[in-house]
Amino acid sequence: MDDPVLLTGSEGRVGSAILSDLSESYDWRLLDREPPAEERPHEFYVADINDEAAVREAAEDVGAIVHLAGDPRPEAPWNSVLQNNIDGTRTLLEVAADVGVEKVVFASSNHAVGSYETDERTPDLYRPHDEFRLDGSELPRPSNLYGVSKATGEILGRYYHDEYGFSFAAVRIGNLTKGHPPKDYERGQAMWLSYRDCAHLFDRCLQADYDYEIVYGISDNDRKYYSLDRAREVLGYDPQDNSAEHIDE
Repeated sequence: MDDPVLLTGSEGRVGSAILSDLSESYDWRLLDREPPAEERPHEFYVADINDEAAVREAAEDVGAIVHLAGDPRPEAPWNSVLQNNIDGTRTLLEVAADVGVEKVVFASSNHAVGSYETDERTPDLYRPHDEFRLDGSELPRPSNLYGVSKATGEILGRYYHDEYGFSFAAVRIGNLTKGHPPKDYERGQAMWLSYRDCAHLFDRCLQADYDYEIVYGISDNDRKYYSLDRAREVLGYDPQDNSAEHIDE
């Protein structure tokens, strides 16, 4: 993609993972409501995601948007997820439609489907022998209000894709960590996403051709209850890491 790419919420953990590998791969425009902690070699906009005029300025002439901005706390209260996650995503998508963006990649979350982890499924759900998989075609089952906001973002993306025609991918991100996966936490190992695989997955979201997709963002772990089939088939995702290799070490 030769056109600039707008990255909202660039100073968060997912933004750091993306930029750690892809800083030189795109003509990034970065947007966050806080100034960067260190100097960035890219154009930077300090703005709230609900400041429509500022978002519009940042999005002018971009080819794609990676939308990460929002309250990332699983325990975030309703007033915060409503303003920062739901209203903010609608603002972003409205701007994307107005300025003619071709593609939007949305950071969704495992919390959008967290209630599939019912008592009768756990702990076997997190173990290599279990064959249960979520593949993105299931209905959302949020486990908290944060998950509600992410499921709402996916639905907003469906509407704006259908209404305005731009491509939309929602990545239900698992357990993103910069270092090794947690050694004593089966669930964390099952949904582990390395920084390297995170950057690669978002790169494929920007490069591949698709209409509307929901995919799971985890590494190729032996323990998993999210299917990677759709991400492989549609996006060309080829994860390199596996939590089991680190646990064995």
